[in-house]
Order: sequence, then structure tokens, then C-alpha cells
Amino acid sequence: MIVGDPGCFALESEFIQAVPRLSQMAPGFFIIHVGGKAYGVREPDASMLGRSFHEVGDRLNRQGNHSAVFGPEHEGCSIAAAYLASFYCEEPRHDDFLGLSQAALREALISNAIIWAPDGDEAFDDGSHVLQFDIGDKVRIIAFKNTEDPADMPETLAEQWLDADDFYDVLERWHRLFKRRWERALA
Repeated sequence: MIVGDPGCFALESEFIQAVPRLSQMAPGFFIIHVGGKAYGVREPDASMLGRSFHEVGDRLNRQGNHSAVFGPEHEGCSIAAAYLASFYCEEPRHDDFLGLSQAALREALISNAIIWAPDGDEAFDDGSHVLQFDIGDKVRIIAFKNTEDPADMPETLAEQWLDADDFYDVLERWHRLFKRRWERALA
């Protein structure tokens, strides 16, 4: 099931069998499409989809609150590099954090629910990272993969600016359709 336009922004998921536990829901896969690139593991049993379902629900509940503490003038590649440095660099440089300290950037990304993926589940074990920023009536999505060589990361990056209504409509439709399919599979 794909909701949205994979060339711009879409959510894709598939499962074969539902399980009655709301925390698990079903084994399957969950893919986030941004700018024609796919982020997530596309395997029949990549993950239990309960986490992805609840994350989309949480994003809907926090609509408009995924706010950055730095301005939108930063390029997507700079934001991705700062994010990776703040979480994964053992010896980060002083200028890696968009004018913030390493701890301040990390805290802002976590507390404002900027980090969509990885979400602690196997769905994004391919190294995918997806960041969401609510900026006025727009949503900025920056998606990329944490590559072995940091110089390769920009090739994996995709960025989209969407009308907030369109973005949240994709989330709401996917959430509703997934729940309906899951409930039918349980019946």
C-alpha cells in the first residue's frame, strides 16, 4: 500500500499477517519515500509495524510542533551532517552543530520530535534517517543514509518542502488505511 506520490513524498507499507497486539500489529515493511528515493528496509518481515504505525500517529498529534531551533536557511546536507555529528561523531568539530553546542542540537532534535527515522525499530536498519521540520504552513523533510564514508552521504540525501496540509493528509490517510487493513486481517 502506497499513500502519496513516491516522486515527492509517500508512505509505503505491506504486511501478510496481522497479530492482535497493538504494540506489534504485523510483521512487514514501512518505507518513507522522499524526492524519488526510498528510506527503510523493503523485506517482507523487516519489522513489526506497530512502532511505525504509532510513530505516524504521534506525528499527527504533534502537528505543527516539529520545530527547529535553527533557521531554515541551512542546506539539507549541512543539517544532515550536523545531525550525524551530534549523535555519532566521537570527536566532533566545533562548527558541526549549526551554531549550537553538540548537546543543545541533540536535545532540540529529540525534544521537538524532529527525528522520524530511525525510530528504534528494524524498519530503518539500512542506515536511513528522516528528519521533519514544521515551518509555518510548510513541512520540510530531509532524508538520507548514514554511509560508511561520510563523503558518500550527500548522494543519498533527498529533501522536500511540502504544504503542511498535504503532508499531514498523507500521514492521516496512511494511518487510517493501515489500521483498517490491520483490523480486517484480524477478523
